Amino acid sequence: MTIAAKRTADPTGRSSPTAPRRFQLLRYRLDLKASPYLYIAPFFVLFAVFGLFPLAYTAWVSTHEWSLLSDAHVFVGLGNYQTLLGDRYFWNALGNTLSILLLATVPQLLAALLLAHLLTLRLRGQTFWRMGMLLPNVASVVAVAVIFSQLFGRDFGLVNWVLESLGAGRVDWQSGSATSHIAIAVMVAWKWTGYNALIYLAAMQSVPREVYEAAHLDGASRMQQLFHVTVPMIRPTIVFTVIVSTIYGLQIFAEPQLFGGGGPNGVTGGASRQFQTLTLYLYEHGFNRGFEFGYASAVAWTMFLVIVLVALLNYLFIRRIRSDS
Repeated sequence: MTIAAKRTADPTGRSSPTAPRRFQLLRYRLDLKASPYLYIAPFFVLFAVFGLFPLAYTAWVSTHEWSLLSDAHVFVGLGNYQTLLGDRYFWNALGNTLSILLLATVPQLLAALLLAHLLTLRLRGQTFWRMGMLLPNVASVVAVAVIFSQLFGRDFGLVNWVLESLGAGRVDWQSGSATSHIAIAVMVAWKWTGYNALIYLAAMQSVPREVYEAAHLDGASRMQQLFHVTVPMIRPTIVFTVIVSTIYGLQIFAEPQLFGGGGPNGVTGGASRQFQTLTLYLYEHGFNRGFEFGYASAVAWTMFLVIVLVALLNYLFIRRIRSDS
């Protein structure tokens, strides 16, 4: 049987595919257009179930007087938010969070940038030093917080022993706002500096060597090359680390809680709430004071808005620097 016999002629005289052939063409077109969406559909389904739905449900709970100790869920509208904005403990927690964020993030990223610059040099055992940068990040945050809480101990802490050896007085790191913020910031910086240094190192290795050679011929030192060549070239990576560090810093929880020794004193961030963060404030109302899930949900949504606002300000600030340069 010839190929022409397998086809049927249309009114114009041209041959048309048979039914099986049309089915194959239709299946091919569907596969070409629908398959990419099917491949990525599981992510969006999981994100909708475990991301969007809890977010929307938390917003709904925040508009109610919702407690696990009662079956009655009274709709209060924006009442929880009004109470929240009028609570001085909330503003105290927000101020503590921003203070710890600045004290931890700025030195951390500057140190990471310098360490990454050192790792680009020809050092013996480069792999060893690069792996060592990641070890603090691998350590459990609970272990880090417990160890640093002992280091900053008032009576037997190593930091106070060093200060006394240098002729300075003993410091009660937990009792003051500034001292407790510094101690917690040191924990955060120690854990994440190496991680950010490796990110900067990966970005630095993509900078063309010809740019450094030209800067060297112009008489630029290594530090001048770092700030006038490397930093402008890896600016997108710096923006990324700033935003990620900001998000993490605004959600800090384990470090201040364990620094306070856990228990009630850890949840309130010290006897005077001198280092209570937003997450500790949320935890206090959600799980320590009558399981006020409605109020805690309002705190969670306020935290979300603060994180979005601070991240946006960071992005606009760095974008302004980029346009000025």
